[in-house]
Amino acid sequence: MIVELIIQAVSGAIGGNVAGGVLKKSSLGMTGNSIAGLIGGLGGGQLLGGMLGSGAAEAASGLDLGAIVGQVASGGVGGAVLMAVVGIVKGMMAK
Repeated sequence: MIVELIIQAVSGAIGGNVAGGVLKKSSLGMTGNSIAGLIGGLGGGQLLGGMLGSGAAEAASGLDLGAIVGQVASGGVGGAVLMAVVGIVKGMMAK
């Protein structure tokens, strides 16, 4: 269980930084992008596990290649999405 969370958190932080690089206006800086991405990665990974149902989540909880790819993808996308949302809200509040 802890390995999956670490994979999701790291891929979320990477996804947040990639999104910050692409969306320069919404970037929160490297630290902000990493923190938002990390939280989004954990949330995205847990949300995907919940959407797949408990049986699928248990099957995907191993360390086979398919499960790792799924965790990286869900963490990265979750991190990028949360970083973008936080960046957009921050920009709107600054106006």
